[in-house]
Amino acid sequence: MAINKKAKRAGGFPSVTSTLARLVESRKVKDNVKNLLRVNKDNGFDCPGCAWGDSAEGVFQFCENGAKAIAWEATNKTIGAEFFAKHSVSYLNRQNDYWLEYQGRLSEPLKYNKSTDHYEPITWDDAFALIGKKLNALNTPDEAEFYTSGRASNEVAFLYQLFGRTFGTNNFPDCSNMCHEASGVALKQSIGVGKGTVTLADFDHADCIFVFGQNPGSNHPRMLNTLRKASRRGCKIIAFNNLKEVGLQRFASPQVPSELLTDAATTISHAYFSPKLGGDMAVVRGMVKYLLEQETPCDLAFIEQHTQGIDDYIAQVKATDWSHIFDQSGLHRDEIAKAAQLFAGGKNVISTWAMGITQHKHSVATIREIVNLHLLFGQIGRQGAGLCPVRGHSNVQGNRTMGINEQPPADFIDKLKARFSQPFPTQPGHNVYQAIHALHKKHSKVIICLGGNIAAAVSDSTFTHKALASAELNVQISTKLNRSHLQVSECALILPCLGRTEIDKTPRGEQKITVEDTFSMVHASQGKSKPVSKHLLSEVAIVAGIANATLGNAPINWQHIASDNQRIRSLIADTVFGFSDFNKKIEQPGGFYLGNSAAQCKWLTDTKKAMFSVNPLPESVYPLIVREKIAKQKSPVFTLQSMRSHDQYNTTVYGLNDRYRGIQGNRKVLFINETDAKRLKLNASDKVTITSIWHDNITRQVTGFTLVFYDIPRGNLAAYYPETNPLVPIDSIGDHSSTPTSKSIAVVLTKAQNDPQAIDINVT
Repeated sequence: MAINKKAKRAGGFPSVTSTLARLVESRKVKDNVKNLLRVNKDNGFDCPGCAWGDSAEGVFQFCENGAKAIAWEATNKTIGAEFFAKHSVSYLNRQNDYWLEYQGRLSEPLKYNKSTDHYEPITWDDAFALIGKKLNALNTPDEAEFYTSGRASNEVAFLYQLFGRTFGTNNFPDCSNMCHEASGVALKQSIGVGKGTVTLADFDHADCIFVFGQNPGSNHPRMLNTLRKASRRGCKIIAFNNLKEVGLQRFASPQVPSELLTDAATTISHAYFSPKLGGDMAVVRGMVKYLLEQETPCDLAFIEQHTQGIDDYIAQVKATDWSHIFDQSGLHRDEIAKAAQLFAGGKNVISTWAMGITQHKHSVATIREIVNLHLLFGQIGRQGAGLCPVRGHSNVQGNRTMGINEQPPADFIDKLKARFSQPFPTQPGHNVYQAIHALHKKHSKVIICLGGNIAAAVSDSTFTHKALASAELNVQISTKLNRSHLQVSECALILPCLGRTEIDKTPRGEQKITVEDTFSMVHASQGKSKPVSKHLLSEVAIVAGIANATLGNAPINWQHIASDNQRIRSLIADTVFGFSDFNKKIEQPGGFYLGNSAAQCKWLTDTKKAMFSVNPLPESVYPLIVREKIAKQKSPVFTLQSMRSHDQYNTTVYGLNDRYRGIQGNRKVLFINETDAKRLKLNASDKVTITSIWHDNITRQVTGFTLVFYDIPRGNLAAYYPETNPLVPIDSIGDHSSTPTSKSIAVVLTKAQNDPQAIDINVT
């Protein structure tokens, strides 16, 4: 492994050379250059990466990571019967995640043969029949789990939930359960709608943008162009991030020649604060306490007209001790005061956040505290002001809108009943946390995954892998080989689907799909590249095939509906609020806006008011039972966060480098404050074993991680996931959200005695 100096700016010419390298690697250079000219544009396709909104400005509407995602999917490298005859599942399970996906696109449907430990070809009809037979043999529909990834389109998500609910269950675990579930819960409680209140255009009118727990440079780089534009017109950007991330400091837009070809860059953050992990709620509470003590005028008219609970909240703020705020936030009084003054001085303020906020035990309370701050100053419901949870995968928000929800709203179920003239289940189903437990106990027997890589995404890898392998049938609808295909012991199917870049042609012509971005904009997407294999089906066709084999023509003729996505959109128009005239609306350039009730100061809460929340600061980022365990430790206890490298997106690892943090050729690294390392008598490049602390006495441990000194608060650590997922106990989840606490893992370090040898990776 090489440790280089971390980049001095994000973007710039290195992002272009990285993009070109991926295009060459895909072996479809010409096609992918055309794809990059079509991505995120009208009559083109939606990037399979992040959910940031599309802008009409600029020739290119993609970022470095988006280009990687496109080239990764649109490759000529394929794997089928010959590959799986050569490699057993046991062998494949020993390879790392990068190696697995690097092999290429899945090219034909496959069935796991338990007696040989190999996947073997199967026809589509036989695969559908096998699934239907197994589902119909279950004792109850609730023995099936229907998982969804954020890359699924609105059309297939709607069809999928209709199939599952007709089958008789609300078991719809999905990827949002692991990332922004806390955002949906908190916003629903506070303002009555579980989505952000701003649009992309609002960023042009904000004069202050607060960025909490978020690293746009690696996770959604297109956001940096928005922040760059805001910064250059004088908008103050205030960043709160546990690590000093270059993307929030200086950004060189590849679309601007002066920044592409020189060392020039735009300063992004006006102020940058590095709180302790889990300390963001204390930061915001401190900001409010400071402003109240300074008698800073609040928006009394807004509070009186639109809110409820202000008196109890103010009493809670006054009762919060400053020493508690300083200890938990890790910031000094002058830092909190500066942040507070910037917020109060802003005419129009937007707050954004991501998983640095949502993956803690007290995430819901933290988000509600951010909302409290906005309500105090009326910073919601007008142009240039509001709340913006920045979603990850491209259609994770749209999936929820389409009904991928284990606790469906009553009015949605009522509309389904009215449209399809039959009852649907109303009892709550399983989220991801509950589904994994149900599989582990063998209470659930079938899991069908519509995209994603649940084995790599879920915490407590040993527990999760055992749970998935306990399924009597594991069905994975995928474009590439991943860890989830390998957690099998009985029967499993790999069903290869079309990618976003590829033509989906039915007897009714070339099909479009739609997605919803983080700003509630819905727009069409249509691939233009020839499918990499003649054996691929669209996700819509696969779900319809499974439904037909299981239910016949109830409550619809699945094959007829699936032959034309316009027919599915007509069903959506009949049943999902905001989608009337759906087929007509998507013809509009840029798509259409679903609207947001809270942005119009219409509060869909029980009180019809926006609700202040009254939560004391947590005693600790850890639950009491773990604090008791920590107190008995002889070694220093650190708080670890798992995170992405710059060379990955979600669980997809594109390479072993992290240009922005100076890492080359390795992912098993641990970022640590130099003073902390010296206290343990450890040096840079030493290898360590990381052991997490939980109250069940199960040893959760990873080893062979190389220490890297980094600008991070003392007592905090950072490392990549999924490599550190084994350290996150399955039952360490957020209050009210069940989201894994992947940003606040209690761990101890020891020097590794026998450094494991990394698997050699031959990518030639």
